Amino acid sequence: MNASDRNTQRILAGPLGSELARFGTPLAIGMGLQTAFNLVDMYLIGQLPHDVRGAAIGAIGICDQLAALGTIISYGLSVATSAMISRRQGQGDHDGVRRVAWQSLLVVLLLSAGFGLLGGAGARVLMVDMVGAKGQVAELGTQYLRVLMGGSFTIFLLLHLTTLMRALGSSKTPVTLLLVANVLNLVLAVLLIFGPGPAPELFAWGPPVAAALGIPRLELLGAAWATLLARLVVLVPLFLLSVQRFGLFRKDGRERPRAEMMRAIVRLGWPSSAQLVMRIAAMLLTHSLVARAFTTEQDQTASTALGVVFRLETMALFVGLGWGSAAQTFVGQNLGAGNLERAKRSGYYAAAFNGVMMAALAAIYGVFGRELVAFFDEDEPVIQIALSYFRWVGPTYLALGLGIVLGAAMQGAGASLRVLLLDASVVFFFQIPASLFAGFASGVSYHHIWLVVGTTYVLFGLFYFASYRRGRFLRAAV
Repeated sequence: MNASDRNTQRILAGPLGSELARFGTPLAIGMGLQTAFNLVDMYLIGQLPHDVRGAAIGAIGICDQLAALGTIISYGLSVATSAMISRRQGQGDHDGVRRVAWQSLLVVLLLSAGFGLLGGAGARVLMVDMVGAKGQVAELGTQYLRVLMGGSFTIFLLLHLTTLMRALGSSKTPVTLLLVANVLNLVLAVLLIFGPGPAPELFAWGPPVAAALGIPRLELLGAAWATLLARLVVLVPLFLLSVQRFGLFRKDGRERPRAEMMRAIVRLGWPSSAQLVMRIAAMLLTHSLVARAFTTEQDQTASTALGVVFRLETMALFVGLGWGSAAQTFVGQNLGAGNLERAKRSGYYAAAFNGVMMAALAAIYGVFGRELVAFFDEDEPVIQIALSYFRWVGPTYLALGLGIVLGAAMQGAGASLRVLLLDASVVFFFQIPASLFAGFASGVSYHHIWLVVGTTYVLFGLFYFASYRRGRFLRAAV
């Protein structure tokens, strides 16, 4: 019995609570580590001179969300592939697993080429015309976005390969590789951001090494290149493990592109992609409203504060996606084996485990918010705006996590369209109109925008819990 078959037996027949905790905890930590790339970069950027620090932090906050649009579309296709592979793995169809994996890889490569071209040609249009960034934030952000989106293939493939491993029952190996990637990202970021120039005492080792290697001081642009190179390095062992341990992408399984299967992946994946894009677009709407209503060419304090809090909030989002990924695998494989009741209970267990982590993050941001924000930017106006966001939004992370995990469990059953409709109901009938009112009505402050964000998260949790409890998505999957 190979590794994926042993993992499948534990998912299908082991003690559900302990097996899901064993499987999901590394995934939640691993997805949280995805955000560590961004947090490391933001900390290092926060050590730059004051005249560029605030604008650079504001720029990366916007660029993260713009770049995430492509990442989320790709991840939606990976989620669809995961659902297809989990069902086939539960049925014991190993040839089907290999076929789906190869065709999905071709789809992701095509998508990454498209987004790379978009980032190279349209970065300024996205930053200035779409988001409304101003001044130095716009200039720095345009340069950063060109590199980040131009190298989209690195994050697309990183998420895709780790998602395939997770669908086959492996959760610890990707986490180990992500730890290595984060260490590498830190080293490269120090060298590329500060170059041979001045650096904080903690990173005094960097300038001599950069000088010896002829590495220039790139500041914000260096953070983009460091992230890209770290991801590229970790892709090599990930691909080799996919081939050697799980039998994916081997020469005898590399079929010509099969339009029918590729269309099936896109057909199942586009609702997941659209749903996640809506969430990122809603965050961009918040950033755009704040940039347009509460910043000027000379004062971008509000954008800087939002750049910090959104990067910290992404930690909560990605931890939720980690537990959601665990729920997808357990739901998909148990449905493939005909275990409907166990499949449904998997979603509840994953949501409960995630709830504990969401409550902990909300408490940390509430109690240590000042210290966390000051770690990245010590300006008091930035800290005050960020703290106001955490006061209004932090307590709603529990509801946000509930919606993320139960939605992912439904996607594991193939109910991607149902998940899209649930998200669309909240976004189009509440979040967008309420955000526009809060952003443009006279006498309204950014506190009202935070209230809209928090209420949206609560509605997400309520809608998904009600739909999951009814269980119609399971009957449709049979």
